[in-house]
Amino acid sequence: MQQFQIRKDDFLAQQLVTLSAAEEQPELIEGQVRLAVDSFAFTANNITYAAAGNQLGYWQFFPPVGEQRQGWGVIPVWGFANVIESRCEQLPVGERLFGYFPPASQLIILPTHVSDTRLIDGSAHRAKLPPGYNSYSRVLHEADYELATEPERMLLWPLHITSFCLWDALKDKDWRGAQQIIILSASSKTSAGLAYALAQDADAPATVAVTSARNTALVKSLQVYDHVVEYEQLSHIDTSLPSVIVDMSGNSAVLNALAEHLGEKLNYCINVGLTHWDETQSASAIPAERREFFFAPGHIQQRMKDWGPQGFAERSQRFMHDAAGWSRQWLKVNTRQGLGGLAEIYPDVCQGRIAADEGIIIQLAQPD
Repeated sequence: MQQFQIRKDDFLAQQLVTLSAAEEQPELIEGQVRLAVDSFAFTANNITYAAAGNQLGYWQFFPPVGEQRQGWGVIPVWGFANVIESRCEQLPVGERLFGYFPPASQLIILPTHVSDTRLIDGSAHRAKLPPGYNSYSRVLHEADYELATEPERMLLWPLHITSFCLWDALKDKDWRGAQQIIILSASSKTSAGLAYALAQDADAPATVAVTSARNTALVKSLQVYDHVVEYEQLSHIDTSLPSVIVDMSGNSAVLNALAEHLGEKLNYCINVGLTHWDETQSASAIPAERREFFFAPGHIQQRMKDWGPQGFAERSQRFMHDAAGWSRQWLKVNTRQGLGGLAEIYPDVCQGRIAADEGIIIQLAQPD
């Protein structure tokens, strides 16, 4: 077994830990299954998991293995895995799952609440973590499953579900009274998904994309933003309109400058991602009562209560399908082989050097 780990106090420090067969858990207990991780996506969203690892519990999902564990953590990823050994009658060898995995060659889970299409990992150390991250899809039982669409699903599902939830939360609050929604780090895939959702909604306010000079052409080409400005052009943003900021960057210097520019016209700020995790400081310019950190799993749980699990699934999946189809027009998939391939490209992802229209897929199993 092999596992990719990073230092919790220095995200650029990484190591690949390999366990011998004797060091691995030799036998499954009753009810467990062993999964061989097949492939997964790796994006700036995964760096957000690391940046919020202590506050939101992301480090707890997959404990590090090996002798030197102190200070090391495992960043969760979204991908596919196959059941290679089973002591669970409901989940035979050969099943294929989509969900939350470690960047590792194997994972042992304890399936519970098994239905035809889903299951929950009931492992004790995950019991108190957000249920949405413990749920796995049995993809071979899905009516519309296609192997060819797996890359987009890995790359976009965890991002676009947040896009959907942000759009829904804003609409539910009547856009917080805003006449323009300003999206920082507008080239990120989550931002693009939100802009797509807003563009499809005739009742939504105008959208303003804030992005870097190198991404301006791409952001304009998406044709989902009403206005596009660069970080150095914040003064071009209209200060006569009540505004909401959706901050995907975590860059407090930019956020504070924009808040000062908008003044009393800033109705609300929603902090989501940390694409500029290394520039994050306290966003002191915005009063606490006018900002929030948006946690998509919490919104999902609330909407499942409001609409029922099936109702939420139907609404969100309709959006996900449409948004994925739109994304295929501009998304470029870059496949790397093995955890060694992840180790090679990890510094570029961590430091924001991956092109905004590029999506990294790590393939662990060799293609047929």
